[in-house]
Amino acid sequence: MPTLTIPRPDDWHTHVRDGDILRAVLPHTARTFARAIIMPNLKPPITTTAKAKSYRDDIMALVPVGVTFTPLMTIYLTDTTNPDDLERGHEEGIVTAAKLYPAHATTNAEHGVTDVKKIRTVLERMQRIGMPLLVHGEAAEPDVDVFDREAVFIDKTLRGMRKDFPALKIVFEHITTQEAADYVAAEGKKTPLAATITPHHLLINRNAMFQGGIRPHYYCLPVAKREKHRQALVKAATSGASMFFLGTDTAPHTRTAKESACGCAGIFSAPNALALYAQVFDEAGCLANLEAFASRNGPAFYGLPVNKETLVLEKGLQPNPEIKPILTGNEQQIEVFAPASPIFWRIAGI
Repeated sequence: MPTLTIPRPDDWHTHVRDGDILRAVLPHTARTFARAIIMPNLKPPITTTAKAKSYRDDIMALVPVGVTFTPLMTIYLTDTTNPDDLERGHEEGIVTAAKLYPAHATTNAEHGVTDVKKIRTVLERMQRIGMPLLVHGEAAEPDVDVFDREAVFIDKTLRGMRKDFPALKIVFEHITTQEAADYVAAEGKKTPLAATITPHHLLINRNAMFQGGIRPHYYCLPVAKREKHRQALVKAATSGASMFFLGTDTAPHTRTAKESACGCAGIFSAPNALALYAQVFDEAGCLANLEAFASRNGPAFYGLPVNKETLVLEKGLQPNPEIKPILTGNEQQIEVFAPASPIFWRIAGI
């Protein structure tokens, strides 16, 4: 059976939540990925260095015995974020990056930034100290169509931010459109701009949410787009270009939270994410580029070493069996992302 050995990957966009969900989902990320950027949109959000340190301690206490895993913490930016606290956290090695959520753009973003002009001092400080800015790139104004929010954000916000802060490291998170892929590919050659791409946006288009009825477990933000956009993402991810790298945006919610009158946005892929990526790269005929996307481009952008451990992927003769939902401590189910197409790749060893 075909195998592929790569340096152990990192996940540059991860939600592990807190409480019972944290205890249930963390081992699935920690066993596969050596490091992970931890998203700060809890309730209440992680808005200071002190909160980031406490959250990191909570995560480290739950890493399985014998597993090597480093959570890379982020700060949730608000209109009143203190740049001195941000710099102190970065200097002390507690905080790796800061996350920009436009107010009300996604899950638990109600405390997010209402206008980028209000955080100019913060962005200037981040640019000076070399601290990456992670951007949820969607325009959140109610008059913007949900399928246009990413493209509008590029034109109304990101281009200006890039012009005003040309040396600021920016990661355009979980891109979903051809416009975003093209913008990052061009601008990333001139300035420190990169993008993460999720496995689900590589495998489904927006039709998946409506096949045979409403499919809440395919609903995420940014929402999946047309097929032409999925194809553009596959082309970008599998190209080997240094400005694109792995970020699962694995985002667990309980089944009851997803299957409700106002279902939560988020797709949980931590248990099988790397197999999903391998399948996409294999089908594109670009398996040789998976190592750059999963193991090298992210560390290079963040100024970190490539992991010394290796991971072995193996392609089976039969499709992988269906992954059952995982259970929280109070017996709540969390569905694992499963595309309609068969997946043949699996992790054979670390």
